[in-house]
Amino acid sequence: MAEKSTRPYLIRAIHEWCSDSSFTPYISVQVDANTRVPAEHVKNGEIVLNVAYDATLRLTIGNELIQFAARFNGASRECTVPIEAVTGIFAKENGQGLFFPREAAPQNGGKVPYEPSPPNGNGGKPKLQVIK
Repeated sequence: MAEKSTRPYLIRAIHEWCSDSSFTPYISVQVDANTRVPAEHVKNGEIVLNVAYDATLRLTIGNELIQFAARFNGASRECTVPIEAVTGIFAKENGQGLFFPREAAPQNGGKVPYEPSPPNGNGGKPKLQVIK
């Protein structure tokens, strides 16, 4: 039997920690053909999403997919994010969380290590695209 990925378990743990701490959990996602998110909010192949319970409807963080509905510019949209497309989960308020290796595009030949950019001088918080 293949070893299970720790990624979905870690994502659920940080999401729970954020919720218990009254922080807003955000996920950073590398968008590909299997990712269903509003294309107009994707920048440079990435999107940052608010996955707090009060910002989503029917949020499910499974072992393969994160699924939920959310409002974008007032319109409800269904979102589906493969777990492997999640490059990080963190608290909006303090930037604490976890970042994961990014998958390379298939034409680039498999996995490559990915290091998120260091803090950008705004108090250690990642630069966020705010999705309401």
